[in-house]
Amino acid sequence: MTTRLPRIQEAMRCHGFDALAIVPGSNLRYLAGLTLHAGLRLTMALTPADGQPALVVPELEHARVTETAGAVFRYYPWSDAEGPGQALARAVRDAGLQPGSVVGIEHMVMRVFELRALEQALPGAQLVDATPLLTELRMVKDTTELQAMRVAVQVIEETLRQTIAQVREGMRERDIADLWERAIRSAGCLPAFETTVASGPNSANPHHTSGDRALQEGDMVVFDGGAVYQGYASDITRTFVVGHPSDEMRRVYDLVLAANAAGREAAAQPGATGESIDAAARQVIERGGYGPFFIHRTGHGIGLDVHEPPFIVAGSRTPLPVGATFTIEPGIYLRGVGGVRIEDDVVITANGAESLTTFPRDLWSIA
Repeated sequence: MTTRLPRIQEAMRCHGFDALAIVPGSNLRYLAGLTLHAGLRLTMALTPADGQPALVVPELEHARVTETAGAVFRYYPWSDAEGPGQALARAVRDAGLQPGSVVGIEHMVMRVFELRALEQALPGAQLVDATPLLTELRMVKDTTELQAMRVAVQVIEETLRQTIAQVREGMRERDIADLWERAIRSAGCLPAFETTVASGPNSANPHHTSGDRALQEGDMVVFDGGAVYQGYASDITRTFVVGHPSDEMRRVYDLVLAANAAGREAAAQPGATGESIDAAARQVIERGGYGPFFIHRTGHGIGLDVHEPPFIVAGSRTPLPVGATFTIEPGIYLRGVGGVRIEDDVVITANGAESLTTFPRDLWSIA
């Protein structure tokens, strides 16, 4: 945070904020490198537009956070016996906040009890959604962030390769997913989300939970997984076939492959937006006659969160900045038959765009 603090405070002043109130989650990790559980004990970072940030923290976490964050914060520990109210009130006072101060909060993250505590400590404050400011800061990844994401991509691709080499007809979805997750952990990472293996008709569900279904001849099998390295995530989807696909599923696969390529090509164009990338991928599928079966946006931002801005969807018209990272993942889903999705992680560069994921996109057959 010591290196990010001047940029954060400059952005706060530009947005008219007197302070930011951040609770445990990815924004606190971004701002201060702290990974804290969002438990029932109040933890809140107050960052004024000028001056040293404050951290209200449960006493039992005090030693751990000081080891990580050091002198970044002024600390306001509180015990279970006294509760957080007085500590938060002291932090608010020392930050120079008063009734009428404009305080940015996380509309999608802050819980009601945290909001009520802040309102009680700072009555009359203007509590404003800080999501646009935080998005502006986090969307552009620096060199260190991109390097962590590259490692996460390397791990997820290598472990996918290892897993596919072990898959055979008759294996259950959940057992294959377990193989992949164990490989991710053995590589020193954590799964970024619940690893998905969806076979046959289940592959037509974009958010299938791996189950007891055994792989059968002719199944399309969707593998969707990610790894987390130093807090940063990767996210990849590839679709395989057990044996040989039907003629229709072969056509579907080729359409999705072309849509993925069109999306990646659109991302490399000057001034690319989420809307332009979504349109490029979607037009391929619509022209192929399967438009109604592409039932989600083309992609989402990725970084400390698996899903974060920017979103690759109609209506997202702001040009994507250099350093923005996101997925391109068109899909076609035929209910009761099967589905196909091909997903890549992409970063906008000064010269266009780069696909961080490079795992082969051609249709592989599982023996």
